[in-house]
Amino acid sequence: MKHEKIRFRILQDGTVEETVEGTSGDACERVTEELEKRLGALQHRVHTADYYKQEVEDVALQHDQNQV
Repeated sequence: MKHEKIRFRILQDGTVEETVEGTSGDACERVTEELEKRLGALQHRVHTADYYKQEVEDVALQHDQNQV
């Protein structure tokens, strides 16, 4: 089970920066969607390298040797 972690940094001008760790792809946006609505207008979004990673699922492939 993955653990998502959200870090907040509040700057002197009142700007809030949030960083999401432990997710990949657009899962970070789903995790923070409700928080962002409550914080107010989003100024900009910067995606980290984790955003571009794809989830890898374990898949077992089976080959039927009797078929040509």
